[in-house]
Amino acid sequence: MNDDKIINLNVSKKDFEEIYLKGNQGSLFFSPTVKGKFITTVVVATILVILFFFKDDLSKEKFGILYFVSFLFLLCAVYLSLAINKVSKWKNQVVQYLKTLENTEIYQIQFNSKVFKVNLNDHKETSLWTEFTVAEISDTFIGLEGKFNYMFPKKSMQEADFELLKQAVKNNVLK
Repeated sequence: MNDDKIINLNVSKKDFEEIYLKGNQGSLFFSPTVKGKFITTVVVATILVILFFFKDDLSKEKFGILYFVSFLFLLCAVYLSLAINKVSKWKNQVVQYLKTLENTEIYQIQFNSKVFKVNLNDHKETSLWTEFTVAEISDTFIGLEGKFNYMFPKKSMQEADFELLKQAVKNNVLK
């Protein structure tokens, strides 16, 4: 494998945190995954409280509305709790991964036209380029998803290395 390219990453936990936890990504109630469900649950809860205040004014025929809105509130609360649980698990995984980066001595990317390898403190992961199903290239990072998922901040490597990796991803995953 003479045409192997090697990129050494200068690991800074802060660089990775900026990408993973940008905006409200790690917020339990306002992350993009949860925000809509949270707002819907609050609206339904408000309607339910209003109906409870005026329940004496409801006729027997319209009392079913109270049960229906109660059911909607319960349904919204369940979906909200599932979404919060999902974000919480994701955030815990990210925090755990970021802790492993604190004591990183070696973080190296090695690739050629067929194979992509990552070496994190002598824990090596090897993938074929064809095993990556999704790639994301932005001004601040490069992300790869497949057999293994990776996110490489631009700040953790030299500009020339970032451009080299960007071209490799474009040629091998985004083709």
